Amino acid sequence: MSDAGLRGRIAGSVGEIPAAAWDRLAGTANPFVSHAFLTALEDSGSVGPGTGWQPSPILLEDAEGTLLGVMPSYAKGHSRGEYVFDHAWADAWQRAGGRYYPKLQIAAPFTPATGPRLLLADPALAVPLLSVAEQVCASNGFSSAHATFIEPDQLDLFEQAGWLLRSDIQFHWHNRGFGSFDDFLASLSARKRKAIRKERDGAQAAVTIRRLTGGEIRPEHWDAFWLFYQDTGARKWGTPYLTREAFDLFGERMADSLLLVLAFDGGEAIAGALNFIGEDALYGRYWGATREVRFLHFELCYYKAIEAAIERGLARVEAGAQGGHKLARGYEPVTTWSAHWIADPGFRAAVAEFLDRERTGVAQDQAWLTGRLPFRKG
Repeated sequence: MSDAGLRGRIAGSVGEIPAAAWDRLAGTANPFVSHAFLTALEDSGSVGPGTGWQPSPILLEDAEGTLLGVMPSYAKGHSRGEYVFDHAWADAWQRAGGRYYPKLQIAAPFTPATGPRLLLADPALAVPLLSVAEQVCASNGFSSAHATFIEPDQLDLFEQAGWLLRSDIQFHWHNRGFGSFDDFLASLSARKRKAIRKERDGAQAAVTIRRLTGGEIRPEHWDAFWLFYQDTGARKWGTPYLTREAFDLFGERMADSLLLVLAFDGGEAIAGALNFIGEDALYGRYWGATREVRFLHFELCYYKAIEAAIERGLARVEAGAQGGHKLARGYEPVTTWSAHWIADPGFRAAVAEFLDRERTGVAQDQAWLTGRLPFRKG
């Protein structure tokens, strides 16, 4: 594509693009769009041949070849690892005689965390960059393009380009200027406060818990966490998405953006939760255990994350997809967003009608959940 001196193209990997050029556009706020994170997925084999996630970053450059915009995007042959479910769309289109796959996925793979999906030197470049994505789909016979977990500030950019918006609900914890975990507890109703203290006391009495970051995370810690991750991945997805090498590369390339919480029974690590640290949020990503301890999941994944966010002065904790049980633990329902471009006009119209109905239901669910928050009244 060439338009007013702009040129769009598709690259074979994020690794082809110099880290400085990529990160100049990505910024430092969100770890999941960083060159370090995305190339760790590539170099570890977590994405690429045989995974159904083929790296296909879409670039926008000026006449001199300066990178002005980029999207972390992937050619996909399935809908796994996305957390925004379009399987019903795929089934409907294929029953109608169409071919849903391959499609274009604009996302941080395996990561249901909000973040920028258009990495731009200027917001005015959003429509040209999205136009490149549409042309890539048309040229390659892709049925559709999907940008998932878009940060709210970018929704207008997708809407201006004519993409369809879809909403869902996650549970995030919000820091209202708390100075300590006890300050947070004081904001809850007495019954919920008592329940959380009981859960924390029970978990902490059974194990020793350590929080590790940066150079404190050693190879033996990754070895233990890999066992936890495999167990959870096998139960949830059948096959874990990340390879063992991915965790080593995270540790090598972005250790200061990691918070690993491990539970020990004596000298043996029996459970762990891995968080990524952004500029204003802590992102809970992976959890697992080799032994069941009552309340330990809540302690490692939710309460230790809240403690860390308060200590670091972070605005929120995003604890991953789904999980209505988070509500009773101070995590509030928030709207998450995705944007979708559908090539076929008739199919697009059917999806748009579905999304109108779905948004109404999501809004009703969120209102119901908000009315059941555990905070003190008045």
